[in-house]
Amino acid sequence: MTVQAKGPGTASDSVALAELPREAQQTEQLIRAGGPFPHAKDGVTFGNRERQLPRRERGYYREYTVPTPGASNRGARRIVCGGVPARQPEVCYYSDDHYASFRRIEQ
Repeated sequence: MTVQAKGPGTASDSVALAELPREAQQTEQLIRAGGPFPHAKDGVTFGNRERQLPRRERGYYREYTVPTPGASNRGARRIVCGGVPARQPEVCYYSDDHYASFRRIEQ
């Protein structure tokens, strides 16, 4: 179940990596391996315009596509990670509704 964030700058719920869809687990492995990523937009800066995640300096967050079986486009599922270097993120969040809500991924 996805839980809406409680207010600007928060992600209100967490989820174990093992509980995420298989495609999200594979995307998380690609992030830690440094790719290769299937979409050109994977790894680009995530602006956090929705303010669902804690405020950080621009460039802190990067977004990655989580494939959606049967989707003809990138779909709505994403992982957004923060930290430098990108291969060792400090924190990652999962969204299955194109940034309307996030869950912090726990290892």
